[in-house]
Amino acid sequence: MRTVRLGSARAAAEELGLSPSALSRRISNLEEFVGRKLFTRARQSMQLTDEGQAFYEAVNPQLEALARAIDSQSDNISLLRLRLGVLPLFGSQRLFPRLGELRKRHPLLHIDIDTGPHLEDRVGDTLDAAIILSQGPDTALHAVRLDHNMVHAICSLEMSQSLGDSLDIERLAKQTFLIHNELPASFEAWKRAIKAEDLEPAAIDHYDSGSLMLEAAAQGLGIAIMHDDHLRRAEDNRLTELYDLEVESPYSYWFVCKPASLEDRPVRLFHDWLVAAGL
Repeated sequence: MRTVRLGSARAAAEELGLSPSALSRRISNLEEFVGRKLFTRARQSMQLTDEGQAFYEAVNPQLEALARAIDSQSDNISLLRLRLGVLPLFGSQRLFPRLGELRKRHPLLHIDIDTGPHLEDRVGDTLDAAIILSQGPDTALHAVRLDHNMVHAICSLEMSQSLGDSLDIERLAKQTFLIHNELPASFEAWKRAIKAEDLEPAAIDHYDSGSLMLEAAAQGLGIAIMHDDHLRRAEDNRLTELYDLEVESPYSYWFVCKPASLEDRPVRLFHDWLVAAGL
């Protein structure tokens, strides 16, 4: 399973404390036993064949079920602890509504939540893993892209009515825009879409909380440049999107951890559940 996750016989052998040749013999013995070619080999890279993928998908759930059964029957198994960094808005809108499912599936898995700044930089140090908004995580990290988003200008219904349905750059220049500290490229993408790269609004207020940006917009304090998904999940009838624009966001949510951390059971359990749940 380490070879599948790491994609490298050498890396898997190091994790297992084996020589690459010893691990290769084990894989060859397994292929001979099941009568299928499970991996394609190219230098140090090893990828599952179609038959190997089918074998992995059939066997891995059974191994996980066995591990869960052992956990549930042993009084000596301690709690599994995951130190997870999460942006507050993702946590409240997408993660916490589904965490009950994870607890039922893995009762021993407990999560310490950290919503502090610079989550990506702290992965492998004070954090085991994180869910971040990024244009592209550090290539040294194992990263799974969780979504693709569109950028919207979100404001109160009253402000939308005062600005009207037609794009008016002069009116926009008199407004206050609400921008997340770590997502400045969203505003630049939105300005390019309306062909107003030189737009200089009356003021730009900066926030480090998406939830507070939505509340500020609902209170008429400005136009929040945010993801359409944030508006949809907020289900706040005080808010609406300004104009009917399709602007691809430079940012996506990503799950990130150190590659070796996938061999730590808490990280692996959360990673596999997150991907399967499609949050």
